[in-house]
Amino acid sequence: MTAVTAHPLAGQGSLCERVFSRLADEIVLGQLPPGTHLDEKAIASRCGVSRTPVREALKQLAATGLANYRPHRGSVVRSLTSADLDLMFEAIAELESSCARYAALRMTLPEREALRACHALGRQAARERDMELYDRANREFHALVFAGAHNPFLQETTGALRDRVMPFRRGQFARHERLEESVLEHSRVVNAILAGDAEAAGQEMRNHLLSARMAAARLSAAAAACTPAAL
Repeated sequence: MTAVTAHPLAGQGSLCERVFSRLADEIVLGQLPPGTHLDEKAIASRCGVSRTPVREALKQLAATGLANYRPHRGSVVRSLTSADLDLMFEAIAELESSCARYAALRMTLPEREALRACHALGRQAARERDMELYDRANREFHALVFAGAHNPFLQETTGALRDRVMPFRRGQFARHERLEESVLEHSRVVNAILAGDAEAAGQEMRNHLLSARMAAARLSAAAAACTPAAL
């Protein structure tokens, strides 16, 4: 498995978002195994930031289920079972499938052009093996599909659950092969949406999410094999 390059705390996003992404990557990739105490001062020093963005990042980790917050004792990395991930991906696959079906029927012409352009950016990122760029393009791709469904209730519910599984979906892009697979799956979704084929769009999006779950499972297995407890 290819290691994720350390995140420089400069560039896109807020300090909190960048600290969160770095910690989430380390948790998903097994570099911070379950039970690890997340010390604010140590993390701030390691990331070269103050404790304020670290504190906010730890709140995000707790909100996404990657860490548990213990009053007066700080945060620790949470243990997520394979069954937990299966259920989360099962749910998000159904929700995103619904978004894709409605997007095929309701997307406006400008929205379709934006989706096509976003997919082109994703292809470029995959060719260049740029995980960070692909991650941003991937988030935008799915956000465009959510918005294209023109159902704010479905969009809100899907977005909330997507935040829970996002670190696992991002982590899989550490494998360059997964970038290429993801681009092909996106192509099938885009083609179905642009053709106005609601059933195909829904099915291709469901297939894409189930494929992402399999990639996340491989990632988790590889990470578990590398943790001290497994040695």
